[in-house]
Amino acid sequence: MIEQFSFRSVTVITMVVAVFLPRPNIGAEATGGGPPAGKINGHPNATIAVRPNIVLLMADDLGYQDLSAFGNDRITTPAIDRIANEGLKLSRYYTASAVCTPTRASMLTGRYPIRYGIEGHFRDTGEYLPETTTLAGLLRDAGYRTAHVGKWHLGGLRVKDTNRRDEIPGPHQHGFDRFLTQIEEQPLRGRMGAERLLFRRGGTVLLRDDRRINERDPRYRQYLTDAFADEAIDYIENFVAEGETFFLNLWWLTPHTPYEPAPEPHWTATAADGITDDQHRFRSMVARMDYQVGRILDVLDREGIADDTIVVFCSDNGGAWEANNGSLKAGKTDLHDGGVRTPAAVRYPRCISPGRFDDLVHSTDWLPTLVAATDTPRSDVETDGLNLWPSWTDGAPVPERGDLYWQIEFYRNLQRHEPKPVPYATEAVRRGRWKMLSRGGEPVELFDVEADPGEHTNLLSEQPTLVESMRRGLQRWLEEPRRPFGRED
Repeated sequence: MIEQFSFRSVTVITMVVAVFLPRPNIGAEATGGGPPAGKINGHPNATIAVRPNIVLLMADDLGYQDLSAFGNDRITTPAIDRIANEGLKLSRYYTASAVCTPTRASMLTGRYPIRYGIEGHFRDTGEYLPETTTLAGLLRDAGYRTAHVGKWHLGGLRVKDTNRRDEIPGPHQHGFDRFLTQIEEQPLRGRMGAERLLFRRGGTVLLRDDRRINERDPRYRQYLTDAFADEAIDYIENFVAEGETFFLNLWWLTPHTPYEPAPEPHWTATAADGITDDQHRFRSMVARMDYQVGRILDVLDREGIADDTIVVFCSDNGGAWEANNGSLKAGKTDLHDGGVRTPAAVRYPRCISPGRFDDLVHSTDWLPTLVAATDTPRSDVETDGLNLWPSWTDGAPVPERGDLYWQIEFYRNLQRHEPKPVPYATEAVRRGRWKMLSRGGEPVELFDVEADPGEHTNLLSEQPTLVESMRRGLQRWLEEPRRPFGRED
């Protein structure tokens, strides 16, 4: 659906990261750790108009059960657990795709990635998100200082295109005053990934505000996760010192491949009998990211702005390879829930009471929800997401969502240690408890995901009327106008 939204004042800091934990069942009633389910409304400060900061943290390829707050017993993640336990656990959070670039586009624009023709990940060969309305741009226009740190993967970051940013937009053109991210140009990232040096030597290929950093820069020799955290903390401290309200968008590369040992003490602390070297590396990387999240939460406390900061934590897609997706089916590159369901949390002590939110949340919801929270004056922006802010702060009824849609290019291989489920699917539709998967618009599976969250029992032949209705809705959606993403090569 396309919603037009109105706004109210609130101070926001958003952190987005994937949440993955092991537990026997992932139904609505299963919460893992954290506070019990309960009413989320009636916060005593919910009507206070405070303009918030925003810090948005998002993990990369984190599985549903990779966090201890969601049931992981492999490692502990105390810092990210704080966000979930002191805020609102989003138990049914879904990403717009099972791979990264489409979800990242949906986070910034509040639109389905299909609106820009984005069906798969960008290959660092000249693709880019065209200039459009973004969360960062709206906030910057409203007086926020905006900064992006970490993975981008939306194009506009090739060194050879630096003088063509008016044609090939990057983070600045999409609303960010400042940014630090990796050069998106081959063979740089591909070679470092193949050599398993992307984290340990990733600082050597960083761009800050469209200028490549050199060996004198403090980030140059840092482990990549540490470099991103230190840069983010510097931005926060500088914005606070200048008296600025800010939006910090921090997108970790962790725990995407290549799996590399994290610095001590997290390498030794995550050793365990009977696990593979890659599993050890993966666990150490998640533990290191959690440690750096803790440092960011600490700086919010130290600067006295934690209560006026909205922190959101989620992932860009479901878990890959060594991630823990629990009982969810499949993983990255696949539209079953293991590829698109990633626990998440939002913390805002001033207006959100701790608890659990069991209604479905989608990555397109962040733009309308955070714009509403910050009272940003743009009521004419089209979005495919919902404004959930009144539901989170005042207990208002959740708006009617209608059908949700996914489309992804065909990836033959699943990024897991098992074969990709068959029949293959390139589209999905969610209508209430029902989820239909199709390939090329033709239905292949139907699941009651409330009764069968592991998507084991295909009910396609038992619900022909429902399937036809969902198929027709999908066909209409697939035929809607698109504004193609840009491509230079």
